[in-house]
Amino acid sequence: MINLRTTSTLLLLSATALVHAADEPATPQTTTLAPVDVNAKVANGYRATDSQLGSLGAFGAPLHDVPASITVMTRDQIDDRQPRSLSELVRSDAAIGDNYAPIGYYQDVSIRGFPLDLATGFRFNGTMMSAEQPLALEDKQSVEVLKGLGGIEAGIVAPGGLINYVSKRPENVHTVTAGTDSHGSTYEALDLGAWLSPTFGVRVNAANEKTHSYIEHANGRRSFVSLAADWKIGSKTTIELDTDYQHSGQRSASGYQLLGGTDIPQHASRTRLLGYEPWQQPVGIAASNTSLRANYRFNEQWNAQISAGHSRTKIDDNVAFAYGCFYAESCATGATPGYFFAPKGDYDVYDYRSPDDTRQNDELRGVLSGSFDTGTIAHELNLGISAFHRTVDQRPYVYDYVGTANIADAQPPYFPPSPNEPGPSARRLDSWQRSVFATDRVHLGEAWQVLAGGRFVRLHERAYDDAGAPQRDTRFQKFLPQAALLWQPIAPLTTYVSYTKGLSLGNDAPYWTSNGGTTLPPLLSRQIEAGAKYTWSDALDLQAAVYRITQSYQYAQPDTSAAGFTFVQRGNEVHTGIELNAAGRISTNLRLTASVNVIEARAHDTGTPAFEGHQVVNVPRLRTAVYANYRLPFAPRLSLLGGWRYASTNTATADGLARVPAYHVFDAGLRYDMDIDGHALTWRLNVDNVFNHFYWRDTGTSGGDRYLFPGAPRLARLSVTYDL
Repeated sequence: MINLRTTSTLLLLSATALVHAADEPATPQTTTLAPVDVNAKVANGYRATDSQLGSLGAFGAPLHDVPASITVMTRDQIDDRQPRSLSELVRSDAAIGDNYAPIGYYQDVSIRGFPLDLATGFRFNGTMMSAEQPLALEDKQSVEVLKGLGGIEAGIVAPGGLINYVSKRPENVHTVTAGTDSHGSTYEALDLGAWLSPTFGVRVNAANEKTHSYIEHANGRRSFVSLAADWKIGSKTTIELDTDYQHSGQRSASGYQLLGGTDIPQHASRTRLLGYEPWQQPVGIAASNTSLRANYRFNEQWNAQISAGHSRTKIDDNVAFAYGCFYAESCATGATPGYFFAPKGDYDVYDYRSPDDTRQNDELRGVLSGSFDTGTIAHELNLGISAFHRTVDQRPYVYDYVGTANIADAQPPYFPPSPNEPGPSARRLDSWQRSVFATDRVHLGEAWQVLAGGRFVRLHERAYDDAGAPQRDTRFQKFLPQAALLWQPIAPLTTYVSYTKGLSLGNDAPYWTSNGGTTLPPLLSRQIEAGAKYTWSDALDLQAAVYRITQSYQYAQPDTSAAGFTFVQRGNEVHTGIELNAAGRISTNLRLTASVNVIEARAHDTGTPAFEGHQVVNVPRLRTAVYANYRLPFAPRLSLLGGWRYASTNTATADGLARVPAYHVFDAGLRYDMDIDGHALTWRLNVDNVFNHFYWRDTGTSGGDRYLFPGAPRLARLSVTYDL
């Protein structure tokens, strides 16, 4: 049911606009006005032309000339779709999927089948951010996604790619947005900006949200504020500052697990909070992100940028966690591994509390970019240096068994919480990553270019136990090369082939393996990619890419140890795929984004025959995503919105025997634009999962354990944006 208070707010905004229209004088008057200089900005809609990614974060790189697969989710896309989480945002790209993305908790995704590293895989205006926080989009102009290895871009990072959040810049804007949904949530947002002088501008975004979740007992709240400032110091220097703060609280929803380790739960509920206990507190997350960039232009050929980033997240983790069946009578025989739900649906409930879990990222980077000629050969050179520091402070947590419930329980039995309390905070991780990097783009005539470069990275990482005693000291250094050949036979078409090496940190062994808690060594990955980019009449961009990514396979290998498994790096995990993407305007009235990803992700030479030749867990072979906005020719103020998502069957076990079914999900909506007395008023109605289809959106892993998350049921969102 639509919330009455928010509906009243929406109607009040409309009434205010109508009052402005009614203020027109009854008798026409003639007044001579001074000349007005009008400057208009052409909106690209769903199409972006440049990106911070692909240029080492220094300056905007034309996407057409970057030898990598990059997609950009523009502000218009974000406004039309109204996503509220990372999981909802990435639905528009078929190469991206959820990877352990619970409701009420921070979320992760995978790109090309590889989960991103929350420590290094996400960026805020080009600098690494701590991604253990809910996504805030109010202050973002776009979200950029680099698909594939980003070693030269970011150093030590998972092979899936990178996601970069780009802030809105100061401009003369003054809008207010109010919204609600079919569950009664309320949402208010403010976007105010101005150039206070010809050289100094600011922009403030703020939001307040009260979420009525479709999951019982999981309502939440969120408050957000941000500031952006630009200062033009003379004709050569520009300083850009962005800072934000967000606080959120919501009960976290546990995922399902395989029954007996082999079967997909039947008749699972999308709305039930597994393990619910009334004493369970919301997960509280306070996060702040700041980036500062100084750009200096020496002349027409040479530029320099110094950037600094600070990102801090403090998590008060609380959950009555549904996990495994170690204490269930139905698992007492040992036939079912204790880290899965029991065959009949029994699961254990744990009181888990980990307050003051603090993650902090700090990065300093300098880049020098310029162009010069050596004879008839033109060069574009990037030289840079960076230092990245990450710390993790945690308290010894409470993780105590309190009782056993069943997935069929409409309301789990009441179990008293554990009397234990978390211990004092201590430093658990101190990591330094220092690197130097360089690329040279060589122009060989009009049609050919060669890009070559690399990054030399040095890692020093120290881990500590609960008492603060040294547990691990990792020192590693590696050169990560990148090379690409580009051919541009005609101006709209760029083709390329590229080769890249990357480096990522090894995973921690699950606690239930013989080497539980051990961190495996860093892994080297390799990628070869061939692609083509075509610009269709300056309105539509088409991309195609074929890729192959290889990395050592990390898994729990069955053996004769007391635990029965040992976590190892053995064999290779090979992801081979084809991506097709389109973004922009098809006709005067139709704009869309569309993508297809076909991928074969398999493990080879693992030494475990049962795991050979199967699709890797949580990597559907085929995904598609389409989203469109069609403006009706006979009613140009009214647009139809709609989307379609498809994923093929998805593997849930390493032996390929358990799979969740394929699914189709359809979304629909309306957009109506009004212009009353010079004030724009935009209504948006979105209905996700129109046919209320049940599907499993995620079969990912966390800490070596496997979870299943159902997709959201039908949800309608209504918002109105008014230009003050």
